[in-house]
Amino acid sequence: MARFEFRLPDIGEGIAEAEIVAWHVKPGDQVSEDQPLADMMTDKATVEMESPVSGIVREVAGAEGDMVAIGATLVVIEVEDQSSPSPGDGEGDRREAGVEGPVHSPAPPSSLRDATSPTQDVGEESFPIEHPIFIPPPHPDATEISVPAPAAQALASPAVRARAKALGIDLSQIQPREGGRVRHADLDAFLTYNRQGGYAPAAAPRADETVKVIGMRRRIAENMAASKRHIPHFSYVEEIDVTALEAMREELNATRGAKPKLTLLPLLITAICKALPDFPMINARYDDEVGVVTRHGAVHLGLATQTEAGLMVPVIRDAQDRNIWQLASEIVRLADAARSGKAKPEELSGSTLTITSLGPLGGVATTPVINRPEVAIIGPNRIIERPVFKGDQIVRAKLMNLSISCDHRVVDGWDAASFVQAVKRFLETPVLLFAPE
Repeated sequence: MARFEFRLPDIGEGIAEAEIVAWHVKPGDQVSEDQPLADMMTDKATVEMESPVSGIVREVAGAEGDMVAIGATLVVIEVEDQSSPSPGDGEGDRREAGVEGPVHSPAPPSSLRDATSPTQDVGEESFPIEHPIFIPPPHPDATEISVPAPAAQALASPAVRARAKALGIDLSQIQPREGGRVRHADLDAFLTYNRQGGYAPAAAPRADETVKVIGMRRRIAENMAASKRHIPHFSYVEEIDVTALEAMREELNATRGAKPKLTLLPLLITAICKALPDFPMINARYDDEVGVVTRHGAVHLGLATQTEAGLMVPVIRDAQDRNIWQLASEIVRLADAARSGKAKPEELSGSTLTITSLGPLGGVATTPVINRPEVAIIGPNRIIERPVFKGDQIVRAKLMNLSISCDHRVVDGWDAASFVQAVKRFLETPVLLFAPE
């Protein structure tokens, strides 16, 4: 016999040790190849360790809850010395071991031979069976029925069986390449060469690509990291009925003439500018290095704009002084300048509040990241038509969720919710957008 030391393999990049969360074996247990030994947990996942050999467990690394270093011995297994013949080996194995002569299978005990005979007297067994099987004599009128032998079950480890089940593959369809045991490589080969059988992969394989983070993308990454690192975010989402607002927008667009086409944004910006005087803490910037909050009177509104170079934020200066058509023109001009790379430096800085919109891709709700050093960012979401109750009637309505993220060091939850409710009032009653102050 020989000792085989199974060492804990590298089960994750950057992992130095793993915790024993469950043992499936103990010293003295007989284990077979691919049989689970233990469950090991890292800070990323729990991995089942399987035995690479068959034999008897002699030592285990520790108790559940203990930590084992990568490369340390997890289990010691006593295995058969490959140089000596094994009982029950075939003729070829006997020749390799230098043993001559025919191979004879030992005859089963008479009790086992006779247990299936309908004339066997159970009481005469010389080797009693723990659970004797009684087969009654056949009825003279009974028709003889031949029972087919059960199909041999494919050999595979629990992990391979679980994967095959998840893929909907019958293991009996797979011809193992070696040893008569189905392995992961056999599953991979089956999937590769049986695409016409409904097992085609979701997508063609692609090589890894390394992209250096430089320029605008690096600047965006640094700004986003700094924002999440320094600002304790909280988000608030409210549903708004924009049925009347959308109807008004369609009427305005129908008679706009040479004016730019109205989107939702100019109307939303107008509602924000009308609500902000009562909530000055929303239109603010926080210099956390000196501990000073500046509440701005003018609304310099940033527009988060997706470009080929990354996310840019051009700024509408003094948005509170512009009407909806002027806002629509400025949105188009700034977006085109940002996407073409022609935006001036002064047009990309100095915002006091930012809007981020994905248009038709706006989703149900968003939790946008604040554009530091601002203290709030607003995200309109996709408009969805749904049935709603109006009194005792069910009517069709156009609904939109409005999201806001705020810096909890400066803005309280009550203030953020109250501000969004004020904006909601303007959007759900759009005539108020044009009423004098």
